[in-house]
Amino acid sequence: MSSSSQDWIQDKQQFAATEHSPLGPLAHQFAELTRNLLNATTAAGVLKQLVITAHEVIPNADVVSVTLRGPNGDYHTPMETDPIADELDQLQYDFDEGPCVDAARKPGPATGRSADLAHEPRWPKFGPATAERGYNSVLSTALLPEARPPQMSGALNIYSRELDGLSNADGDIALLLATHASLALAHTQALTNAELQTAHLRKAIDSRDVIGQAKGILMQRRGITAPEAFDVLRQASQELNVKLAELASTLATRHADLDRR
Repeated sequence: MSSSSQDWIQDKQQFAATEHSPLGPLAHQFAELTRNLLNATTAAGVLKQLVITAHEVIPNADVVSVTLRGPNGDYHTPMETDPIADELDQLQYDFDEGPCVDAARKPGPATGRSADLAHEPRWPKFGPATAERGYNSVLSTALLPEARPPQMSGALNIYSRELDGLSNADGDIALLLATHASLALAHTQALTNAELQTAHLRKAIDSRDVIGQAKGILMQRRGITAPEAFDVLRQASQELNVKLAELASTLATRHADLDRR
């Protein structure tokens, strides 16, 4: 078991031991987020919990979204609380400027915030276009990129209709949320990899077993050795352009039908 998996299990045990402790409203919401993230088994599940929680705990968060940047540099929005967030994010992608674009480009914690998008000099195209749509403040916080390839990065995006609607304290909360989600995403990726490895191993074992059965049938029928039986299977596989395991499976499951011919 990897160290990250052990850390995750330890965190889950510690959380389970303390989840009934008295909590304030914000701490209670973070505890609920942690509980949901610990139980998430897919990236979509993690991102859904992230945007829902951010929308609930940040007072002036009118819409929330997540930006992901793929290995090829393309951006997309896989999760949001309102369809308008897709449009606002797309403005950043199209103009190649904005807080989520800045945050997703940088490894490690990074934030971008504007209290008055209509007059934001850093984003002269995105800022006014977003303000025209009724959203005057924005806050984006980077998701920590996965250490292993492909190193996808991203950002948590929070839009507010209010001028100066998102404070430094909101930025601190967003950073905590993004860190929680990043760890959970890494865990779900590890689960996915483990499941794939298990599936590949199971398939390899199944293939080995059925090839062994087919070899045994040939050895019995033709009075040949195991290496000779394998050579017969391999040659037939090449001549028929059929995978060796599929050919062996047919022979193992239908040899009685073949005997009657």
